[in-house]
Amino acid sequence: MAALIARAQAFNQTRQKLLAAEVAIADTHWSRLRGLIGVSQNDFSNGRGLWIRPCHGVHTVAMRFPIDVLYLDRAGRVVHLEHDLPPWRFSRVLTRAASVLELPSHTLSGTGTALGDCIAITMK
Repeated sequence: MAALIARAQAFNQTRQKLLAAEVAIADTHWSRLRGLIGVSQNDFSNGRGLWIRPCHGVHTVAMRFPIDVLYLDRAGRVVHLEHDLPPWRFSRVLTRAASVLELPSHTLSGTGTALGDCIAITMK
């Protein structure tokens, strides 16, 4: 990933599907604020992701491509998801979400990821 360094991977334990083999982690004020701004769609292709923690909602302001968004509670369960969130939008804010996992568009539909699924994010 261009400006993002992959430090983890994301696996849907419920569906037994790999969501992303290369997950960057945004866990500082500035990395959470920046998110995927400045990252090209080619640099954020299938098999990649961005885990934002803590996080209750995201935006796609200044982005040039849509993304899939998973809201996870503290146990890693999906409490909300958004397919193909377009650029220049704000997602919902959910206080019960502890983190958000951003993935390339169509990852959720391709893996069958749904509400209540358990997502394991493991460090490399």
